[in-house]
Amino acid sequence: MAEPTQDSLERIQKFVQGFAEKSGTSMHPNPAVTEAVVKGLASHIDELGKPLCPCNFYKDKVAEAKLRRWICACDEMQIYKYCHCLLFVREDGMPITEYLPDGHEGREVYGLVIDPTPDKGRALKHKAVLVSPMPGESAASSASST
Repeated sequence: MAEPTQDSLERIQKFVQGFAEKSGTSMHPNPAVTEAVVKGLASHIDELGKPLCPCNFYKDKVAEAKLRRWICACDEMQIYKYCHCLLFVREDGMPITEYLPDGHEGREVYGLVIDPTPDKGRALKHKAVLVSPMPGESAASSASST
């Protein structure tokens, strides 16, 4: 991936800071993670005109950029408040998995990670698949276990 322009870097850094605040998340506590994702997003702005998620493989990036689903903040972030890039996370660096549907890779890898700011983010939550509690748990006891 080509080095991004300073203009694109500044633009995406401003977006990331604003979106983290708006969504009630933090940028990853390891600056190298944040820097790598920001650089990838900025490079895609230069290449494609849109901040296409740099953490996926695309058969056709130009076609993918025309779709909404992997433009940052992607559909997973807007619906489930889950960032698979680990750019938007809790202060401790854990991705929020509370709203993910059963069987989602994020829930399987990280377990149940509760959202500390449930009143923020999830602009597209109306598109979410409902999350079922673990067998033997109610939704309330499941949410309070972390």
